Amino acid sequence: MNDFVKLDAVDLRYGGDGGVQALRGADISIAKGEFAAVVGPSGCGKSSLMKLVTGLMPTNGGRITVAGTEVKGPLKIVGMAFQNPTLLPWRRLLKNVMLPLEIVQPHRSRLSRHRAEYVEKARDLLDRVGLKGFENSYPWELSGGMQQRANLCRALIHEPELLMLDEPFGALDYFTREELWGVLQEIWLEKKFTTILVTHDLREAAFLADVIHVMSARPGRIIATHRVDFPRPRTLETTFEPAFVDIVHAIRSQIAQTRSEAKAA
Repeated sequence: MNDFVKLDAVDLRYGGDGGVQALRGADISIAKGEFAAVVGPSGCGKSSLMKLVTGLMPTNGGRITVAGTEVKGPLKIVGMAFQNPTLLPWRRLLKNVMLPLEIVQPHRSRLSRHRAEYVEKARDLLDRVGLKGFENSYPWELSGGMQQRANLCRALIHEPELLMLDEPFGALDYFTREELWGVLQEIWLEKKFTTILVTHDLREAAFLADVIHVMSARPGRIIATHRVDFPRPRTLETTFEPAFVDIVHAIRSQIAQTRSEAKAA
């Protein structure tokens, strides 16, 4: 299977030669249609890695390719969702979800002529995540969990080939977070878009991902890769199975070890 996202010996330094080395020799391979998670200690460069892959930031060394092409600037095939929903407060929910269609080609050129088709698609996504009937609400009228559901819809409305998720559920309560795991898994199983999830929640990583990449303390690099072979669709009952608990504990131990080694260095 060909790599859809590939990092070869990637380095990143903030602040020039005397600055902070965020990544050193980072290598990752992610297949097309794969759901990958990246975990590691705080400050290890997980979010920096996301910026590099999407072309929002250049590397200081190494090479990144996406869909067979070297990344040299912002990518158009990406959908992104972050910990904070960042919905525009002056736009109603439906228009917030449709925002990428006003920006990303070829949808931007088609939007005026095919608006009814796109509106139906946006309404269908909102229905899928439990937001039917809230299309005309403003973000400030919604709970945090509802805003994050809408944020996920906005990231998916233009059918990106690559979905980048940076702690998308980190600010939510545990019950809402677990509910959204199921929503995201359902949509991914239908669309099979390549996904990279950055998270501190190891249960979240094991529930959602096909493969989990573990990063070292800063400067970040990949120190372990775990295949997650639990059958899909996964349920919350899956998280109580011994094999699931074992993989979470193994990854937690690896992260604790790399943190201890960093403190001792």
